[in-house]
Amino acid sequence: MAKKNALGRGLDALITFNEGDTQGSSSISEVELHKIAPNPDQPRRSFDEEALQELAASIKSIGLVQPITLREIDEDSYEIIAGERRYRASLMAGLTSIPAYIKTADDDETMEMALIENIQREDLNSIEIALAYQKLINTLSLTQEQLSERVGKKRATVANYLRLLKLPAEVQMGVKDKKIDMGHARALVTMNDPVAQLSLYNVILQEGLSVRNVETIVREYSEGKQIEDIINPEGKSAKSENKKTKQKLPDDFEILKKHLSSYFETDVQFSYNKNGKGKITIPFNSSDELERIIVMFDKMK
Repeated sequence: MAKKNALGRGLDALITFNEGDTQGSSSISEVELHKIAPNPDQPRRSFDEEALQELAASIKSIGLVQPITLREIDEDSYEIIAGERRYRASLMAGLTSIPAYIKTADDDETMEMALIENIQREDLNSIEIALAYQKLINTLSLTQEQLSERVGKKRATVANYLRLLKLPAEVQMGVKDKKIDMGHARALVTMNDPVAQLSLYNVILQEGLSVRNVETIVREYSEGKQIEDIINPEGKSAKSENKKTKQKLPDDFEILKKHLSSYFETDVQFSYNKNGKGKITIPFNSSDELERIIVMFDKMK
């Protein structure tokens, strides 16, 4: 595996996945699952149940391809550094033991490795990343510059994530639950007014404002306009022009939209213009969810 200098010490220096390579403080062993416990500092908090079931089926069929990474707590117990998803799927598959790399690491190193491992797989939502960054800063007494070098991200990127924690709790939950995008959240942060942020957040949910819509509103707000006047000037909303051209879906399309949304377990969207042209959009929130949708398409063949 090629070294990545941008990662500071680097993921490669912390966790070695090369076949047969267990140099440094690593060793590989078959570990009983009942001796393994998740890391309480694991940044990732949500696991897609259906994706877990699919991984469990694969593990049951061909076994665990990639060992998980653990640290030894005492003689008969281990804590997960990387691979909680594989651990959970192995439990679902009915395995009693799995192969694992055993690392020697203290609490701070364990938390850092868990964060970097998840960032490499893009499994965390924006708020989980922000909270994990903040915890690393607090625990290791790092500056933002030092943290950016540690996790291999630009300082501006780290700063943008940390700023999300200044948003009202309701807005943070909206980001976490993917009700709004990080682009929406970044625009809201610049307002520095919790009341205005919540007001605009609710409008985003009600009217489905795009990031560009929100940026326009925030820019006008920064010029001294009241948020209520920007959102609803003379009874017109920020999205009123879009609504003029948006066509109501025929009843048959609405039924099909609901059916596809239920089938794919995601909010399938239809767009439709006056000429009868349109498109179907199937959104996904992670690489695991995309893989699940592709598998469903393959089954349809």
